[in-house]
Amino acid sequence: MSKPTNVVVAGLGGQGVIKASDILADVAFSSGVDVKKSELHGMSQRGGSVSSDVRFGEQVFSPMVTAGEADFLVVLAPDQVAVNQAALSPNGILIEPSQIDESSLSNKKSINVALLGVLSRHLQFPVEAWIAALKRNLPEKLHEANLLSFSIGRGEGPAKEQAK
Repeated sequence: MSKPTNVVVAGLGGQGVIKASDILADVAFSSGVDVKKSELHGMSQRGGSVSSDVRFGEQVFSPMVTAGEADFLVVLAPDQVAVNQAALSPNGILIEPSQIDESSLSNKKSINVALLGVLSRHLQFPVEAWIAALKRNLPEKLHEANLLSFSIGRGEGPAKEQAK
């Protein structure tokens, strides 16, 4: 049996950490894999740290990602990278706001979806599954801006991901 994929999404309250992890879990579930998800809100209502673990694969027993075992760390706020770095495995991939030209986003609040676009390039789920999950998890009035943000994160929109 293959090892589950571990993703930690982290940021500050109000940035859409939970929404991003909901979308990722929806994509994995609708693609037919076992999914477990957990959330840590902290002082999220006051702009404090928030994180959510999403684990998916053939069979997943626990929703929590053990420290140092995240295959992907998606961080929505630059100042949260150092705070959450310990979650990332030695071979893990860090996805952070500096990888997106935020001036290309029509709505700055959609950075979470743009970073999901970056993440989607590393996972085997079809783009159609991501688009369907975005539409299921976001109000219709936000679809256009978020689909554009997702496309930008994938490197398909008006601005390509900046080289690091």
